[in-house]
Amino acid sequence: MKILRNSLLLVVIGTMTWMMFNLYKDYDSRTTLNETASYYAEKGPDETGAANLVTSVVVTYRGLDTLGEVTILFLTAAIIGLLLRTEKDSKTVPLRQSSEFLITAAKVLIPMITLIGVYIFINGHLTPGGGFQGGAVLASTFILLLISISQRKIGHRLLEFTEAISGFSFVLIGILGIILAAGFLDNHILPLGKFGHLLSGGAIPVIYSLIGLKVGAELSTIILELNQIQRKDDTIS
Repeated sequence: MKILRNSLLLVVIGTMTWMMFNLYKDYDSRTTLNETASYYAEKGPDETGAANLVTSVVVTYRGLDTLGEVTILFLTAAIIGLLLRTEKDSKTVPLRQSSEFLITAAKVLIPMITLIGVYIFINGHLTPGGGFQGGAVLASTFILLLISISQRKIGHRLLEFTEAISGFSFVLIGILGIILAAGFLDNHILPLGKFGHLLSGGAIPVIYSLIGLKVGAELSTIILELNQIQRKDDTIS
């Protein structure tokens, strides 16, 4: 039965692959930008003051899409926390004793990785990167923290506070864009500054920093919840 099941699975995958290649074998990729993309490419740097065109689109022109993506990540973290937090005192997680080598390495690496994550979302309007990428890097430091520190407890309060404040500030800046500028998340609520410099792009660096903190806190919450259920299973076993 196992061989038959695997054989059927291979046939299905092979059929889908064959259909996909036949469907797209005559596909002709675009050689020119459409009207909307052309507008972004031509007007984006001047209108937003950001050297990274992707940032201009993600944070300003399509800021509502970014808000939706952050909301989805928040709901994912909330659902995981709701399903896995079964005990009243499950906000903290006792950790095992780690080796001295791992603890020492974490003390050296965690500040460096955190600095890299902050650099990525602060400079997101100038170089490739941004809030989501920087937030993921910050969450990686949380993983290293979980596996390195010994016999301590990590609470949810700091993560929840960071996520709440950054999310609220993100929406507040969006509303200020409606009041003070031309629309939701319009970065002209702050001066655009000199193109290509760190203090440029109006409110884009602030928005991306808030997104980075929010994403980092939400991913860290998911990691903490999954680590908690694993510790619980280890204790039972």
